[in-house]
Amino acid sequence: MRLLQGDFDLPTVYSDHPAAIALQWQEKGAERIHVVDLDGSRDGLPRNRDVIGEIVRAVDVPLQVGGGIRDMKTVDEYLTLGVGYVILGTVALKDKTFLLNACAAYPGRIILALDARDGAVAVEGWTEITDRSPAEIAAQYEGCGLESIIYTDIQRDGMESGVNVESTRLLAEAVDIPVIASGGVANIHDIDRLLEAGGPRIMGVISGRALYNGALKLEDAIARVKGLM
Repeated sequence: MRLLQGDFDLPTVYSDHPAAIALQWQEKGAERIHVVDLDGSRDGLPRNRDVIGEIVRAVDVPLQVGGGIRDMKTVDEYLTLGVGYVILGTVALKDKTFLLNACAAYPGRIILALDARDGAVAVEGWTEITDRSPAEIAAQYEGCGLESIIYTDIQRDGMESGVNVESTRLLAEAVDIPVIASGGVANIHDIDRLLEAGGPRIMGVISGRALYNGALKLEDAIARVKGLM
């Protein structure tokens, strides 16, 4: 399922079989699969752990999973389950010590999610807007062992209106932590724009709707990134 601009009243359901869909993406060349427990993100605790376990068992590539992860017990459970990377968002603002402890316990396996609307970070499943910028928050976690930062422009998420390349580039230049772009991927041209803007600091991009409706072919995107097109 996908949301438009983070709005829980505007969902699009693509399949009732997430594990089968994940396997299809792996077969098309995906080297990592992004999964968000949207119910968990809204409620503040995991709601789809069994489904995530099914996906882990169905594929060989690592999963990065977020949504409702607020304590170390949940981090432990997901990583023990076989999830490759755990994504932490709201907790980064509300409990800095927890995020630092998670990074210390699992260096290189924790991802920080920074979701922004109009340049301000949003939390609690995008339902609350703070007065802090992504760069301001990211700077607090330099050198703590984060694997990467996922930066999402909520207003573009699911809209296929084009990635906010400039904001992504500015964040990537502000910190030494690799950045993954997210929100608004429309087609292969967004991949080109990110490649031109980011260099090694932008390590990847998350795409959902554009892949599901065929506006972007995963095989083409992978080939472009690897310089095969």
